Amino acid sequence: MRAVPSREAADKLLMWAYEQNPGPWVTHSKNVAYAAETIARKCGLDADIAYVCGLLHDIGYYGYRDGKGRTCHIYLGYELMMQKGYDSVARVCLSHSFANQDIASYGGSDMNCSEDERAEINTFLTGTTYDDYDKLIQLCDCLGAAEGVCILEKRMIDVVRRHGFNEHTLKRWDAFFALKDYFDEKCDINIYRLLYDEIHVRLFS
Repeated sequence: MRAVPSREAADKLLMWAYEQNPGPWVTHSKNVAYAAETIARKCGLDADIAYVCGLLHDIGYYGYRDGKGRTCHIYLGYELMMQKGYDSVARVCLSHSFANQDIASYGGSDMNCSEDERAEINTFLTGTTYDDYDKLIQLCDCLGAAEGVCILEKRMIDVVRRHGFNEHTLKRWDAFFALKDYFDEKCDINIYRLLYDEIHVRLFS
């Protein structure tokens, strides 16, 4: 049994986090949750677990305001979910930003962790075998923009425009495309077909 809150409790947690720090990260989280639930239902994963993990993967932004916080949103989310006993969500808070399991590849701008926190994240990354929920939220984190669900290429370019291109960027892109291939196979369908209406609206309206 995975340690996650109910959907209702997760929705309340997200609204609490939004009150602490309003911003587009909340609609991004809702879009990630929608995409994760949709794909999970098709490939035989638990849709409720996928929804909750997608909804709360970025909850650490509750304490990361105006580009500042005690530490990065990854660790803040992990810490909060562990305190509440939601170990499986805590795990996704750590894993969602590292599709290629390398701490140096982080694509954001808030990796201001202490040495001890960074060491803890690195230990998790090097000692963990990702499961399908880790992989699903990593994929959907790249599918779910704040404005809606989109194709990987659109979201990846948006991230590079905000955070820049570095020596890890192409490896991150390769990891995302590999995740899409993985879930295409598990779903026995191109996952974009599952999300066609949302993608069409995002790209063409």
